[in-house]
Amino acid sequence: MDGHHSNLINLLRWAGRIIASIAAIWFVVMLIGSAITEGAGPITIETGTLVFLGVIAVAGGILSWWKDAISGILLFLTSVGLGIHISCYAGHSHVFAWVLIGLPYLIASILMVSSWRLSK
Repeated sequence: MDGHHSNLINLLRWAGRIIASIAAIWFVVMLIGSAITEGAGPITIETGTLVFLGVIAVAGGILSWWKDAISGILLFLTSVGLGIHISCYAGHSHVFAWVLIGLPYLIASILMVSSWRLSK
């Protein structure tokens, strides 16, 4: 593996890690802020799904520092899960809502899987 190829892999890996970590932290802060402002009510399918997706997002963000392929898969599943959740529960502007919330996970997953694939 030459130096340029190695630099590309490291760039993809670091970009994926940073995006995944920031997106996961933002998602957790958003969930905590929502719980504080709206109060702790009964767990509905909507809130349960968001918490589950938050756990997957955090796991993907954490694993991005050690396991590129697994984190890429988890981040992709988070992106798809958020897309499904938004299509079921969001009011208007589904695409805009997904771009703000789900697209960072898709980008991070592509970067992580690409870095894993190039390193093989």
